[in-house]
Amino acid sequence: MTGSNKPLLLDVKGLTVSFATDKGLVKAVDDVSFSVRQGEILSIVGESGSGKSVTLLSLLGLHDAKTTRVDGAVAFQGERILELPASRMRSIRGKGIGLISQDPMTALTPVYTIGWQIEEQIRAHEKLSARAARKRAIELLAEVGFANPAEAVGRYPHQLSGGMRQRAVIAMAISCNPALIVADEPTTALDVTVQAQVLDLLLRLRKDFGSAIILITHDMGVVAEVADQVAVMYAGRIVESGPAKVIFSHPLHPYTWGLMASIPPLTGPRPERLISIGGMPPTPENIPEGCGFAPRCRFARIECNARPPLRRLEDQAGLCVLDGDERESLRRTVLSLEVAA
Repeated sequence: MTGSNKPLLLDVKGLTVSFATDKGLVKAVDDVSFSVRQGEILSIVGESGSGKSVTLLSLLGLHDAKTTRVDGAVAFQGERILELPASRMRSIRGKGIGLISQDPMTALTPVYTIGWQIEEQIRAHEKLSARAARKRAIELLAEVGFANPAEAVGRYPHQLSGGMRQRAVIAMAISCNPALIVADEPTTALDVTVQAQVLDLLLRLRKDFGSAIILITHDMGVVAEVADQVAVMYAGRIVESGPAKVIFSHPLHPYTWGLMASIPPLTGPRPERLISIGGMPPTPENIPEGCGFAPRCRFARIECNARPPLRRLEDQAGLCVLDGDERESLRRTVLSLEVAA
């Protein structure tokens, strides 16, 4: 996805996730491939139900093996992790890969203090005494912005605001200095001010610890703010991928056009109403055989009933039948040059 010379940290090829239903196996994620390099921020963006969270939770082994089938190849630091036993995966989660959950209230156990929960993760992966782990927990809470970390370490989750709970979850995720942090919509339930603080914190973590970050979001504004690379997901597939600057200047896929057109403009006249994508994303059992976006796409045609070709343009790629001058002309009917630039 990038021409960077930084070492490859995570390499996902052909990841397919299927769930067992009364009607048989249903694909929720279909042939997804992407990579993350050391110190890089990859943002996976798309509407709710597009398969973003399922993708990341499955490659971390956080799925029910009895009802979920995961195919493909996933290599983390050169080690194929889909085939690893549960004990080895537990040692990678937290130590090598830190997870920031979407809902901090459900990610934290309500009957234990946040300090105890951070200390438990540290002691599970590091050979530290209880005293040293408590000291480290206090230091982590200070790093993520707690004003009085020595006092906050003894608080229970319900005694914290939403922003503080999210910071506690981030402190837990970085407690063992993981090489990769997976952030599953970490700003969704937060107000704009706290959202900006959390994003600044993630950028500082990348700078201070050199961690790579996979940021799952549906907010294109957040993507524009922090991402190096972007993968746009729809109906279980990555429909477009490439460097963030290129995606925002010359998006290839009509779904990406729609996402960008829905962003309120910062300059110029105020629109009477925001542009939206008509219809709803399909459920996994109703995804079309061809282009998943075709039923909502104003440019759909008969060719879209077949699996769309992968169009490549240098470091950028998109799944769409549109190409060349026709694609550029149609894009301008959705996005003005000022918006796309």
